[in-house]
Amino acid sequence: MSLSGAQVIAKALKQQGVSVVFGIVGIPVVDVAEAIQAEGIKFISFRNEQSCSYAASAWGFLTGQPGVCLVVSGPGVVHALAGVVNSQVNLWPLVLIGGSCETTLEGAGAFQECQQVEMCRPYTKFSARPQRIELIPTVLQSATRHAALGRPGAAYIDLPADFIQGSVDTSVVPSIGPLRPVFAQADPAAIREAAMLLANARSPLIIVGKGAAYARAETAVRALVEKYQAPFLPTPMGKGVVPDSHKRNASSARSSALRTADVVLLLGARVNWILHFGKRFNPQAKIIQVDVHAEEMGTNVTIDVALQGHLPLVVEQLTAAIVEPFTAAPDTNEYVCALHEHAQANGAKQAAKYADAQVPMTYHRAFYEIKQRLPTDVVLVSEGANTMDIARTVFDFEEPRRRLDCATFANMGVGMGFAIAAQLHYANQRVVAIVGDSAFG
Repeated sequence: MSLSGAQVIAKALKQQGVSVVFGIVGIPVVDVAEAIQAEGIKFISFRNEQSCSYAASAWGFLTGQPGVCLVVSGPGVVHALAGVVNSQVNLWPLVLIGGSCETTLEGAGAFQECQQVEMCRPYTKFSARPQRIELIPTVLQSATRHAALGRPGAAYIDLPADFIQGSVDTSVVPSIGPLRPVFAQADPAAIREAAMLLANARSPLIIVGKGAAYARAETAVRALVEKYQAPFLPTPMGKGVVPDSHKRNASSARSSALRTADVVLLLGARVNWILHFGKRFNPQAKIIQVDVHAEEMGTNVTIDVALQGHLPLVVEQLTAAIVEPFTAAPDTNEYVCALHEHAQANGAKQAAKYADAQVPMTYHRAFYEIKQRLPTDVVLVSEGANTMDIARTVFDFEEPRRRLDCATFANMGVGMGFAIAAQLHYANQRVVAIVGDSAFG
């Protein structure tokens, strides 16, 4: 019995646990799309490779499983690079599968001929072409493993037309199992050192990054906040890991919290442009960083304790090592009360902006009116410069992974693809995309 190359890739995707593929059909990947659907995998067809790759990118963030994107050769792969780079920079798992010209026609001016493996390599963790049809499953397994394990990112697989349309005996095609992540805890000695710093802190601050959202760390982080009672500051896509309504949320006193904290605990948050490269931190602050990637530790700031490992497990270790809240009476603590006063003052300024009746409407007034008409569990996609930045201060989230924005790469144009992926994932919830500042179209 034999299988076509298209059937081999489809069965391998099924064996890896892939349930959805985002794509655009055309020469030479039409057969692959048909084979994918024959395996019971849902195929979401797009009309633009950029939007398609953005949808797969968002799917990776929302599900924790590699988003898979199927595109045609040459220009298709070029256009899909937007989502590839977006995933690589944001650390979201993505596997791009691109068709390519026949291997026998390389260098002969073949239809849409392009050096796709080499082109994708600088922007991925893994970029390869199988050497034979029967090796497609092995290469796919490597691609998904690179995309999802350790520090997530993008991977690329190149499928020549003659591989897709060729055939191979089933006896030589390896069977691959589902992706199985491996998670690690942090060094116990480093945990004890971090717990000591936190025990001696007078004005601690927990910064919750989108890495905590991606890692499904909400249960562990919420338990830490409840036990330690320190103020927390979510980054834009870290919102909802701890509910925005929580009384320790310092978002409305962001500048004051960063300036006065004497111990900063970074949970899956990179000290990049989103956190002003650490330049607004208290210069005397002790910094504890929790991250899955050792090389990320100490970027732009000096780290006092580095805790490398799977974020939920590390936070559980840290919570167990903490004996009591950072202060006996957190509600009346001077530091907490000062942040609360700053938040109230900023809240009053925000409320005045909501009531602004000038024409044309301001961002704040427009967002306020939209907010009143949305369900509390809305999934919001926000992109554009002012559109995104101001929306961050207006819309609140009680659950994680309900806010998607341009994120670390600050990509404009992600809105439509993100919204489609979000609606597919949150089938029974309202998904709204607010797009502005030249991001639409």
